[in-house]
Amino acid sequence: MPTDEAPDGAVAGSGPVPCRVVVCRDCCCGSPKVTGVDHAAQTARLRAEVPMRVSDCLDVCEQANVIVVQPSAAGRAAGARPVWLGLVNDTDATDDIVAWVRAGGPGVAPLPEILGLYAIKPPRRPTDS
Repeated sequence: MPTDEAPDGAVAGSGPVPCRVVVCRDCCCGSPKVTGVDHAAQTARLRAEVPMRVSDCLDVCEQANVIVVQPSAAGRAAGARPVWLGLVNDTDATDDIVAWVRAGGPGVAPLPEILGLYAIKPPRRPTDS
């Protein structure tokens, strides 16, 4: 279950819901199974730069590290859905995510072409048709 890791700076009811990042950190993502990545630094960078929360396993372990960018209220109003990104294992990709979220994220700012290379389909849930 996701837990809030950093406040987004807004008091409930004081403004629009911002774009938010969900970072998978469980059995594969954020673990030594994914080598050559400073997982703590990646999480700390995101936490310092954008509204984020950490989640248990998101069920796409073969795509570790997985990050989901959830649209803001404005993005949802424009019809945006969460964007799932997999194999986010380098600092440049983390920087690109931060820049996109700061620009407004899904539904507000176009998905940068480079991040399109990381886009993955979310896992199917038993209730999905």
